[in-house]
Amino acid sequence: MSVVVAVKPSARKRNAKVGRLVFEDGTCHTFGSRAAAERWADDLSTGDGHVWVASAHPHDSGEADCYLVSRATNAKLEAAYDKRRRRLRNDPTPEQESLGGEP
Repeated sequence: MSVVVAVKPSARKRNAKVGRLVFEDGTCHTFGSRAAAERWADDLSTGDGHVWVASAHPHDSGEADCYLVSRATNAKLEAAYDKRRRRLRNDPTPEQESLGGEP
């Protein structure tokens, strides 16, 4: 039994290896089993954005059995420094504490 995995845009955007793979080999990949597809996703996640294999919806009429996906993040917050993160989150207590123990 073969398993067809289609790469979703979220995985391409989050993981540079996946983006390169799609550019070179396309968006659909076939594996001998779901376990093989999951090992592939784990290998792609090593040292880069986390991606995983998710089952396609039962009513999905596409050719894919599964999708390679990633979680969308707020890149603006991810790239921000801590102080800026607090400001973007509207943190009511923006005071920083000294690491030396003295005020």
